[in-house]
Order: sequence, then C-alpha cells, then structure tokens
Amino acid sequence: MVSVDDAETNTRFAKENEADFPILANPEKNIATAYGVLSPMGFARRWTYYIGPDGKILFIDKQVSTGTAGDDLARKLGELGVRRK
Repeated sequence: MVSVDDAETNTRFAKENEADFPILANPEKNIATAYGVLSPMGFARRWTYYIGPDGKILFIDKQVSTGTAGDDLARKLGELGVRRK
C-alpha cells in the first residue's frame, strides 16, 4: 500500500487499524502521480493495482470499497491464479 501521507501518519494509521502489511509513505506524491491516482484535490484515489512477479499490471480495480476491500482483494488474487499460503 502506498499513501500520500507521511510516515508518522501511516504508522499511527497502521497501529490503530492493526494493519499487518506495509504502508509506504509518499508525501511527495510522485508515485500517485505516476500511477494516475492523484485527484485534482491532491488526494490519492483508492485504486488497487495487481502487479505480477514480472512487474506487469494484471488488473486495476477502480471501484474499491473500504467495507469489502479485503474480501475483494482475496477474490481477485484467486481469479488471477495467485496461490494461498
């Protein structure tokens, strides 16, 4: 996950939400700009990019719902043939 917030804000968010995945801080917003997710207001849209081991983008989900994101992500990974651990 990449956020346009700073590292301190991301650390606080991760602790509050018991996130068990890394959240990268990109307050410069160059990654959000490169992926086309930076809105005119300066916020990053909540899009999920599924990137294969070869670095190619396999799918972009532009309809992310915070309420179902985890289940949606797991389902899409299965559709893309990613094995469960």
